[in-house]
Amino acid sequence: MECVVEVKRISDRMMFIKLVISRLIVNVVSAYAFHVGPDEEVKRLFGEDLDEVVRGIPSIEKIFTGGDFNGHISTSSDSFDDVHGGFGFGERNVGGISLLEFVKAFELVIANSCF
Repeated sequence: MECVVEVKRISDRMMFIKLVISRLIVNVVSAYAFHVGPDEEVKRLFGEDLDEVVRGIPSIEKIFTGGDFNGHISTSSDSFDDVHGGFGFGERNVGGISLLEFVKAFELVIANSCF
């Protein structure tokens, strides 16, 4: 049995959907980070919202996070071997470091280069 359990709009830039697929509970988080323009406070609040959403998901449930985080993580994993899937492009920037630190804090894995 497949069922949408919950759909929640966090902001104009973030939402999540909770699904039951067979006996597995899957949370899909979609986020679109700011490129340039907003001040640091707006960016900080975006990060706090994302943090709150992920912390609110029980550890027995699966999380898939997708979107545009506007960060380059580069192909080199450096000190992020445990979370970096070996894919990426460009030189690592501040947004990429923030993304890597986020996934490391929640023990997630970056497996795609679309960040």
